[in-house]
Amino acid sequence: MKQKKRKKWVCFRHRVVRNLLLPVLGTYCRLRFGVKVERFAQQGDRQYLVMMNHQTSADQFFVSMAFRKHVYYIATEDIFSLGWISKVIRYLVAPIPIKKQTTDLQAVKTCIQVAREGGTIALAPEGNRTYSGKTEYIKPSIVKLARALKLPVAIFRIEGGYGVQPRWGDGTRKGRMRAYVSRVIEPEEYGALSDEEFIALIRQELYVNEAVADACYTNGKLAEYLERAMYVCPDCGLTTFESCGDCITCKTCGKQVRYLPSKELEGVAAPFPFRFVNDWYEYQTDFVSKLDLAPFGETAMYRDTARLSQVHLYRHKEVLERETGICLYGDRIEIGENLVMPFEDISAVSVLGRNKLNIYHNGTVYQLKGDKRFNALKYVNIYYHYKNINEGREDGKFLGL
Repeated sequence: MKQKKRKKWVCFRHRVVRNLLLPVLGTYCRLRFGVKVERFAQQGDRQYLVMMNHQTSADQFFVSMAFRKHVYYIATEDIFSLGWISKVIRYLVAPIPIKKQTTDLQAVKTCIQVAREGGTIALAPEGNRTYSGKTEYIKPSIVKLARALKLPVAIFRIEGGYGVQPRWGDGTRKGRMRAYVSRVIEPEEYGALSDEEFIALIRQELYVNEAVADACYTNGKLAEYLERAMYVCPDCGLTTFESCGDCITCKTCGKQVRYLPSKELEGVAAPFPFRFVNDWYEYQTDFVSKLDLAPFGETAMYRDTARLSQVHLYRHKEVLERETGICLYGDRIEIGENLVMPFEDISAVSVLGRNKLNIYHNGTVYQLKGDKRFNALKYVNIYYHYKNINEGREDGKFLGL
């Protein structure tokens, strides 16, 4: 029987679309984000595997502004589950789908196909936008992908993006940022490195820590929605926060913190022990990594409400409940009255965007979308803390991001 010929991924129309849209996107990015994108002058006519740190919602546009050719981005499955919108995106720019927080062999195969067809590929090895301003955890498996593709690795650094558009905030702040190729790691160079040396090099080159008072970022609502990232108070532990303007307040003890244009934090009426969000975030990570989950077997740690949908991967989302209750326990998540998801039956939990949560439970993908103050991060952190304990890594610092 004659084997069916594989459909090409790299198409001429992608380059045409890119050339038509880029002037508009470039102007938009420069005006909205204040970004200076440096053209990659030494790129020649070669293909690359572009690795970038992930700070804003527009990072992929910055890469396209730096490169002459169309770039094929590895993107989370969420944008492929939007019905007809996803079909339009696929037709125009053909991003490469990947299942978040899982090992996706099909995504690797597609990358190899794109590379063989002459395409440049880009991805954010963190798999997540940073909540703290510091480059997040990068999985060692990225090394295997690079070796399989055998392309030069272009390190694309984005600096200042956390100040302009922190993941936990809405809108942008007036300020400056920079995006550029900082170096190229040739196949001959990484071919001579061990996997441990190669991943260490990638992590070193992509590491950016915005916990420095190096610039001014202005906005009338600097602290608003910081509660999407923070849920541990240094005075009272697990809690909830509420923000307004440039301040955020603990709803348990009333401690108030101001977020300054320099990205620094200061206590209101009383000192605050952390200078930057990253310092606070690291404290929160340490707190959760040492948290005893046993007391939360019968008592919920948190209760929220959200819209519940089932994600039919690469097709569409089906809304199951417009608004339903969620309870987070030390060993499970309960949704509504009938849906109980023990952590042992969950393969992954991930945050998408600002306040969406995907739960991969027994072969089904559920998505929770809360209101503007919904903190999805705590569900990810508690799940991975439980997983660390069960796998004998009780002091494990990797909590899903």
